[in-house]
Amino acid sequence: MSFSMYQASVPGFVQTITALSKILDKAEADATARKIDPTVLLNYRLAPDMFPLVRQVQTVSDVAKGAVARLAGVDIPKFEDTEKTIPELKARLAKTLDFIQGIKASALEGSESRDVTIPVGGKPTTVKGQDYLVGNVLPNFYFHATASHAILRHCGVAIGKRDFLGRT
Repeated sequence: MSFSMYQASVPGFVQTITALSKILDKAEADATARKIDPTVLLNYRLAPDMFPLVRQVQTVSDVAKGAVARLAGVDIPKFEDTEKTIPELKARLAKTLDFIQGIKASALEGSESRDVTIPVGGKPTTVKGQDYLVGNVLPNFYFHATASHAILRHCGVAIGKRDFLGRT
């Protein structure tokens, strides 16, 4: 039995986005308990040249919905990057889940050899679907999900590996 492009992407996206939403719940509860303005967490970054938490979460959403749309050959839903609160970020993640779970596995059949065009350095670049998923999408998706987790962990939110994996 072969391992499909759908199996290589959507279940992992769903697991990680669901876990990230629960982590954001913990971050909000932690901020309330410690009397910290949640916007401090949303604007925190691990290094001066890294995105803050809010942009990390937006990017998790963008990478997942963009990948599934491109591989399925459908339009990428446009979400404005206007989230300023944890509930707004959670709503964005929920919309992302709704979109990617609404794409049937059959829509991604054959996408491993389909041409996918993505912007690289401001220029359109065409790659095969499998190369796009394995060499671009998955590393980017998990990088930004991990950065989100690391920011909150660094800020003192009591989360760990089980939270990241969605197994709490």
